[in-house]
Amino acid sequence: MALLRFEPETTKLTEYELKLVPIVVNILKSRLGRENAITNNNLVNRMSKLGFSSMTPERMRKLINHIRLYDLLSDCLVASSKGYYISNDEKEISDYIDSLRGREEAIRAVRFALEAQLGRLEEGQLE
Repeated sequence: MALLRFEPETTKLTEYELKLVPIVVNILKSRLGRENAITNNNLVNRMSKLGFSSMTPERMRKLINHIRLYDLLSDCLVASSKGYYISNDEKEISDYIDSLRGREEAIRAVRFALEAQLGRLEEGQLE
């Protein structure tokens, strides 16, 4: 089910997109180490050059999410400001997990604050 207001990023992969997964996996396999990272936009451009011009950055992120959730790479796919890459470095992977955890906590904090504000709005305490 797609998340409201985030449909492009969260709509289930189409049959067509699922057929692109092995191609993206193959591209990512060669990206060992941060120095070989590939950005989302570069992945989209690479797919376009291969004839798959309908790929968007949002759908590429969904494809990457699918690859991670279904463990389609034999190694750990991490990301940095430089892009996606394969890492076998335990500390680097652990640091990335910590980064994900921090982002998760930040999103949760915003949700809690908005829920409190909504409650005050419903009670007429917020204008």
